[in-house]
Amino acid sequence: MSAQAVVDEATIRLQALGRDRLEEMAAAGREILECYRVLVKGGTNLVAEVLKGQGTFYEWDHYPEGDAFDAETYSQYYYHAHRSSTGEHGHFHIFLRAGAFPADMKPLENDGDTEWPMGDEALTHLVAISMDKYGFPTNFFTTNRWVTGETWYGAEDVIGILDRFNMDHCYPSWPVNRWMTAMIRLFRPQIEELIRERDRAVAEWQGDEGRGLASVLEDRNLEITSIADIDVDRQIAAVDRALAAL
Repeated sequence: MSAQAVVDEATIRLQALGRDRLEEMAAAGREILECYRVLVKGGTNLVAEVLKGQGTFYEWDHYPEGDAFDAETYSQYYYHAHRSSTGEHGHFHIFLRAGAFPADMKPLENDGDTEWPMGDEALTHLVAISMDKYGFPTNFFTTNRWVTGETWYGAEDVIGILDRFNMDHCYPSWPVNRWMTAMIRLFRPQIEELIRERDRAVAEWQGDEGRGLASVLEDRNLEITSIADIDVDRQIAAVDRALAAL
C-alpha cells in the first residue's frame, strides 16, 4: 500500500491547501499555544484579559467599551454575552471595516427599508467565537445581518479579505489580539465554509418564492446562520499531519 493511500481524508483535504498555507496555519497554531502559555503563567485567560478594568460585566454590553479597533488594519472586535442557555460564557464578534476592503468590493443590493452602514462606515462580520467559562474557545459561528448591523457582502468577497484581519496593537490585551489574529489563520478552512454556509442558509430562507434578501436579513427568526465546534489541539495536529504527508 502506498504512503498516500493510508493518509486520512481530512489530511488530504488540508494538503490541497498547499505548503505555504499549511505553514502559515502551523505558525498560527504555535502562536495560539504561546498566548495560552503566557496567560496561564500570569494566572489569567483570554476572557479575563478583555474584561480587566471594565467594571461590572453586563449582558449585551460590549467589552472593551467602544470595542477593540486597529486604525491601521481596520480590524475590530468586541466581546459580549447573551446566550447563557447554550452553555457559553460569551463570544467575540470579529469584523473588518471599509478601509480594509478592495476598491471593487461592493455590497449586495439592499432591497429593504433598513439602512446599512455604507461608505467609510461599511463593515463586515467575519465570524464569532464562543468561549467557555474557563476562557477557551468552543465553536465558531456566523450570524444574520440584523445581529451585527453590518453591511452585507457576498461570501466570496468576505472570504477574500480574511487575511486582512490583524489586531496589531496591545489594547485591550496583547496576547488576546495575537490569539484572535492567529485563530483566523489556523481555522481559515472552517471559517471559509461557515461563511459559505451563511449564504446558503440565507438563500434557503429566501425559498423558491424569491423572498427579498433584506426580508431574510432582518428576520429575527434567523439568528445563527452556521456553526461549527472547534478544537485547537486537534486542528494543530491535523495541520502537522498534512505537512508531514506532503
